[in-house]
Amino acid sequence: MKAKVGDQIVVKGHTVGDRERHGEVLEVVGDQGEPPFRIRWSDDDHETLLYPGPDVVIEHKTAKR
Repeated sequence: MKAKVGDQIVVKGHTVGDRERHGEVLEVVGDQGEPPFRIRWSDDDHETLLYPGPDVVIEHKTAKR
C-alpha cells in the first residue's frame, strides 16, 4: 500500500453502524511511499502515525491541470 502527501485515507467501519473515518496524508514516513503515514483526521484534526490494515482505502490525489 503506497501513498503520497495529499492523498485521502478512508478507514472502513468494522461492524454494522460504525462510521468511516477520513484523513489526509501529511507525510510519508516509510521508503518509496510505504507506511507508516502521518495523517490528519478530518473529524477532530488530530494527527497520528498510521500503519494501514485491510480496512483502509487510499484515495490518491489527482494532479490538477
